[in-house]
Amino acid sequence: MASKLAGQAWRGHLAKCLTMALEVLLACRALNLGRSWWPIASQVATLANFYLTTWEEFHTGTLYLGYFSGPVEGIILVVGLYIITGIFGTSTWDRPIADFIPAVLGVRSIIGELPLNDAFMVLGGVGLVGNIVASYRNVLKSCRKNNESALTPLVRLIPFVVSTVLHLLWLAAPLAPSSHLTSNPVSPVDSTVDPHKGFTTVQVAPGKDLLLHTAAFVPFLCMWGLHFAHQVGRMILAHVTHQPFPMFNAGWIWAAVSLVDAWSWKLFGRAPILHSNPLLFILISLGASFLAYGRFCTAVINDITNYLGIACFTVRKKDEHGEWKDAVKKEE
Repeated sequence: MASKLAGQAWRGHLAKCLTMALEVLLACRALNLGRSWWPIASQVATLANFYLTTWEEFHTGTLYLGYFSGPVEGIILVVGLYIITGIFGTSTWDRPIADFIPAVLGVRSIIGELPLNDAFMVLGGVGLVGNIVASYRNVLKSCRKNNESALTPLVRLIPFVVSTVLHLLWLAAPLAPSSHLTSNPVSPVDSTVDPHKGFTTVQVAPGKDLLLHTAAFVPFLCMWGLHFAHQVGRMILAHVTHQPFPMFNAGWIWAAVSLVDAWSWKLFGRAPILHSNPLLFILISLGASFLAYGRFCTAVINDITNYLGIACFTVRKKDEHGEWKDAVKKEE
């Protein structure tokens, strides 16, 4: 029981949560997507797929693999993506998919100039829809078998929706006043001469004044991944210990306050306070998320090991009095 609890909670699930954000960044870089909404869509889809799997296991007691499973088909697909990128380069994915299909089939007239990287993302979206349908079907079957309401599991999807909306609004915050928007930005590439300090001193192109386009993009996704790991970790813990489903996460308060500050130009007509230096604040948020998640892991591990009389990362045995002691004595 001890190995099952620890293994299910940490090795099997939470380690994947921590690596998903990094994998999204690597895959999107290989697809030459850059800082755009495509990596964000990929992040949301990846987190949704994992949340649904854990949500499904919470209600059915069985870990199913969907029609398009991340640990199987997903990894194979990404490995193939890396191999192709390594051979042909990232620019290959910007070419229209019709270039690789015989003209006699007339595909170009149907899909136009749809590039390969966009088509790849659409394929991932189709796989996600299939997994959503399969997961809910399994949960619905379990609810009918146990004479439970089919609406309760749907309500328990709200935490993921709330978390996703908060982070999307935060990321979409305009960090420049309307008077600083121009069709002729100072720097056409980044639309700013100082991406570390936001967009308060230069003119930027409309749509390029978002937090999405700052140097905080990568640490923001990592912070989001840690928030998600904490949220899913509490769901897993509730499942294996038969506790109520966690419907609230304290991290939402931090995200809500942060997004209101980030939207200060639109809401209050003044410059943001916390986001006066977006990169610094997001790095602080990343550190806070890491500490919160670390505290959660430490608390759970200590509770499990103390209750079961086992140790984490060490070997213990009982002495002649029945007390648990380290098998190897520490040097004085």
